Amino acid sequence: MAEIFAFVDDIFFQAKMMETAKQAGVELKSFSTGEALLAEWEKQPKLVVVDLNARQSPMAVIAAVRARHAEMCIIGFFSHVQTELAQRARDAGCTEVMPRSKFTKELAAIFLQAEE
Repeated sequence: MAEIFAFVDDIFFQAKMMETAKQAGVELKSFSTGEALLAEWEKQPKLVVVDLNARQSPMAVIAAVRARHAEMCIIGFFSHVQTELAQRARDAGCTEVMPRSKFTKELAAIFLQAEE
């Protein structure tokens, strides 16, 4: 079973992601702090998703993940089309950046792809 790490501090969106992961048959671990996510790093997730609008320094989390694993797939998502935020996420090391609406629409497919 693929393990996916999510850096998300919105509890309602965490619940949606957990339900989608359950339906997709993947294990999702959600973290609201970068420290908690990095403390679990030895489990080597297949994918890391980051809410770019999280209150606790998402760019630092992306950079820390990238420093630990240069090839890790990191998907960042944000609430609105914020081109500057999207570019900052890419500069920090995000593999892919997308609006939350697209991320939500493709969530099951994203999780299933991590399973492969």
